Amino acid sequence: MEQASRVKKLGSAIFSEMDKLSKEVKARGVDIINLSIGSPDRPPAPHIVEALQAAVADKSIYGYALTQGLDVFKAAVAEWYGKRFNVQLDPQNEVLSLMGSQDGLGHICLAYLNPGDIALVPEPGYPIYTASVMLAGGKKVAVPLQADNNYLPKLQDIPEKVAREAKLLFLNYPNNPLAAVADYEFFSEVVDFAKEYDLIVCHDNAYSELAFDGFRPISFLQVPGAKEVGVEFHSFSKTYNMAGCRIGFVVGNREVIAALTAVKANLDYGIYKAVQLAAVAALTGPQDYVRENAAVYARRRDVLVNGLRDLGWDMPRPKATMFVWAPLPKGYTDSYAFAVELLHKTGVVVVPGIGFGQLGEGYVRIALVEEEERLREAVARIKASFDFKVTENKPA
Repeated sequence: MEQASRVKKLGSAIFSEMDKLSKEVKARGVDIINLSIGSPDRPPAPHIVEALQAAVADKSIYGYALTQGLDVFKAAVAEWYGKRFNVQLDPQNEVLSLMGSQDGLGHICLAYLNPGDIALVPEPGYPIYTASVMLAGGKKVAVPLQADNNYLPKLQDIPEKVAREAKLLFLNYPNNPLAAVADYEFFSEVVDFAKEYDLIVCHDNAYSELAFDGFRPISFLQVPGAKEVGVEFHSFSKTYNMAGCRIGFVVGNREVIAALTAVKANLDYGIYKAVQLAAVAALTGPQDYVRENAAVYARRRDVLVNGLRDLGWDMPRPKATMFVWAPLPKGYTDSYAFAVELLHKTGVVVVPGIGFGQLGEGYVRIALVEEEERLREAVARIKASFDFKVTENKPA
């Protein structure tokens, strides 16, 4: 049975291979410290769990839910955006519920790309952007994100012909996997660029509340005119530790919202109402747990980054997200080979940078998804197995 060509183009090989290798190492009795998958390990705040429990007990909410989302949910999203970003939204026409932000990011290309149509996709980048383009039969044009420009795309370097033919531009700040951040000036440039070339901007803002050291990420929609050219995706997974609940939303341009709604209306019947009501409690309830959550990740970041720097493995200290984008230690050039060696020697699992595109080579992504003592254990194991201060150290 031959798979469709679109499926063959999906790039999950490295992630699957690392998972397979991790299971093999675990089967040998090795204690695995999994710092690969960006899945929150902390629970939601108690008031969110209580709201979910109460809603589940309501026998009247087990019917189909509307694709657009409950009115109370959309109103809560609009209220939260107004308070958090000072962005005013029409709940009925500028808010759409999603089964996690990946749901919307994965389907947006079906709403706008015909076979062969161009989408501008950041590289290195979260794999769903490329997958969305491939599943729609579109053509991905990679937009390089490099350290010399703080991992921001150089929009002026995109060939004019490509920019004029492109329909979509994907962005993600704070960024996964790069942990890079963007400011108002950059987003202003994006809005001007999108207007000039008639592009739809799809900004993934899933990590806006996971920021450290006083840094406060902004919304792309804060820029005047942004709603004319794009939408912003958000998730409850990272902000409220509700990853398994599968709920998120997209807000912004009403025409884009309507088009995505039309696609989803033919694919699903909306999100379980109890989950939506728990999400309402998350948005409208106390936000101190959100701040505490960010503080936990900041402490984890410091444990890991400080510990590995002391070993001679130099890496940046990110301002946001649950990830560290770490250049390979001196003497290493192959991200996959290094990740495999690290796994076999220490039981610590990271993601090779090549899994996020060719420009990810030379890096690994480390997720801060273990408690501090486990991160200290990871550092101790790496110290016992590697000497990064010896530059001729090479992978086996």
